[in-house]
Amino acid sequence: MDIAVEASRSAFEAASVHVSAAADDEVKPLGYLPISADSHITEPPNTYIDYIDPKFRDIAPRVERNEKGGDVFVVNGMEMKIPLAGTAAAGIDPKEITLDEATFEELHRGGWDGTARVADQERDGVGGEIIYPTVGMLLCNHRDPDYKTACFNAYNHWLQEFQSVAPDRIFGIGQTAVRSVEETVEDFRRIREMGFHGVMMPCDPSTEFDYDDPRFDPVWQAAVDLKLPLSFHILTSGRDAGAGIGHVASQRGKSKANMFQGLIRANQDVISLFIWERIFERFPELKLVCVEADAGWAPHFMYRMDHFYNRHRFWAKIGEMSKMPSQFFRDNVYLTFQDDYIAFSTADMMGEKQLMWANDFPHSDSTWPWSQQMLARQTKNLTDTQRKRILRDNVVELYNLPVTQGAA
Repeated sequence: MDIAVEASRSAFEAASVHVSAAADDEVKPLGYLPISADSHITEPPNTYIDYIDPKFRDIAPRVERNEKGGDVFVVNGMEMKIPLAGTAAAGIDPKEITLDEATFEELHRGGWDGTARVADQERDGVGGEIIYPTVGMLLCNHRDPDYKTACFNAYNHWLQEFQSVAPDRIFGIGQTAVRSVEETVEDFRRIREMGFHGVMMPCDPSTEFDYDDPRFDPVWQAAVDLKLPLSFHILTSGRDAGAGIGHVASQRGKSKANMFQGLIRANQDVISLFIWERIFERFPELKLVCVEADAGWAPHFMYRMDHFYNRHRFWAKIGEMSKMPSQFFRDNVYLTFQDDYIAFSTADMMGEKQLMWANDFPHSDSTWPWSQQMLARQTKNLTDTQRKRILRDNVVELYNLPVTQGAA
């Protein structure tokens, strides 16, 4: 027993070594370039000021210099200030990562310059990236839906220009504030018309009712009709307010490590909502993407859902479902992750068609520029078919991405 436990521990620790230590790992050519299912931009100081509705311009999110000489985004109506250093720390030794001591000019240029971004992709050995915001994630928690809508509209216009530099390698995800059902449907249509490949929604809508309310059904139908996957990213729930500066409002204790452990919970709640409230049952073609919440937890999560259904559905008055909860999870939910050895190790239990690897560039949790070395280590026990699905094919099929030389 002790030998088995020790062997398991050694394998786990070997996989968990910081990716920079994997620089000497042998990387064998895959024959294709992976595509990151979750990467980010660093919003330039002018993103919201230049593109926002003029009536919000004087209070638009803006960059200011802090007492340490670093740049932070200041958002009207939110006490927190968003430090730029921590949002663009990809490739930095863990001992050197700071949250608030860098200026915008010192950050990765690929965070806002499309040409530089392609060069960053090539350095990391990826053929394209699905692009999410940074400041825009935390704006999802803003209490003023009108302000939030104005910010998201401004961001979408900026992102459209960023994507246009390399539309075969930069694949944008538009944002909506979900201010009303009718407006959200129109946002979906506009986002599709702008050339984006999916839509990012706050974990908590700005309506007085939650996503399980049947009044949201026109939104889900529009997503199906437009073939628009719905993305729910960590840090976009009210319970995560303040997480950008190392604290979650609902966390227990003072440790920032406890904050990190709790980041996936809001996403898990959204998935449960869509399954138990029969949204996927009513809209079987609807696709939900759980972004940056890892995936190694999913096999147990699905098993626990099935256990509840089998053992407790009668007293809980759940009613009969057309499929087991785990099957709805497999058919409708996709998960992105970067450094998650457990997700690769449990692909057979989960179904590799759900998994989509990401490099999270340029954030501090990114595997850039050592992604290929990390993947060589963590995917060695996968079949070639499984590996290709998780690293490339799933994201291409979900978002109907153009197959180009860069992404092939």
